[in-house]
Amino acid sequence: MNSKVLSFTVNEELEGLRADKGISDFCEDLSRSRIGKLIKTGDITVNKKSIDADTHLKSGDRVEIVLSENEIPDILPEDIPLDILYEDEDLIVVNKPKNMVVHPANGHFCGTLVNALMFHCRDLSGINGILRPGIVHRIDKDTTGALIVCKNDKAHMSIARQLEDHSIKRLYRAIVRGGFKEAEGTVDAPLGRSTKDRKKMAVNVPGAKRAVTHFKVLEAFGDYSYIECRLETGRTHQIRVHMAYIGHPVLGDEVYSSGKSPFKTEGQTLHAFMSGFIHPTTGEYLEITAPIPEYFEKILEKLRRG
Repeated sequence: MNSKVLSFTVNEELEGLRADKGISDFCEDLSRSRIGKLIKTGDITVNKKSIDADTHLKSGDRVEIVLSENEIPDILPEDIPLDILYEDEDLIVVNKPKNMVVHPANGHFCGTLVNALMFHCRDLSGINGILRPGIVHRIDKDTTGALIVCKNDKAHMSIARQLEDHSIKRLYRAIVRGGFKEAEGTVDAPLGRSTKDRKKMAVNVPGAKRAVTHFKVLEAFGDYSYIECRLETGRTHQIRVHMAYIGHPVLGDEVYSSGKSPFKTEGQTLHAFMSGFIHPTTGEYLEITAPIPEYFEKILEKLRRG
């Protein structure tokens, strides 16, 4: 039987997790039971060595999963328009639109950003395997904004290191509910997978890792605030969970609040506004900004008019 190898490098979000859980979190279309069987048959290795389900992952570990060919769908290039903010031989920074999944996963094997990138770039880094070529980090389906994608492994490793040591400057803009007493603040609350729903993240759960979000109020509108958030760490759903935790859920967030909104939001009003990083080849510091999307600006205009 023909087979394919699905591989990825463990990042800090997966560090410390049991192998079966960490691999399940990364490969969302593989069930825990399937992963357990693959571990027993030796078809999952870490750093080229056999493991058991109790093996714990470490940042930088190289995980390889051998799957039969029919278990991995073909990821086809698709001629989907891209809003390119920056591009050179090493990387491309795109402005991801709302309602677009970053990479293929269970139920989304076409129409993703990766499908569009494969048509545009052809060559992308292979460090995160065949389902996530070029992808070093991701943003949620309904979050818009700047996303760095790497065209080769050298660039991928450089950007991944900067993400791990928190040296990439990542600024987000959001409209949240309620007014703040202080103009600036910091949320320092550890995040991990919810014990009630593994698709959600939660504060102070078993296995939670340190998560820090700095925020400042750009404009106050009484019942709503327009804020800028700077990520010190980059946990899954970090801003959304942290803002809900302090009583200021992101407007339109259907997962961490009621999602009800008097405005047309189509999910959370959260935008990856700027990414600042050291270029992997030139060593130059770059800051790439993604313009606020039209729907977001229209909400701000209504709020400003009162």
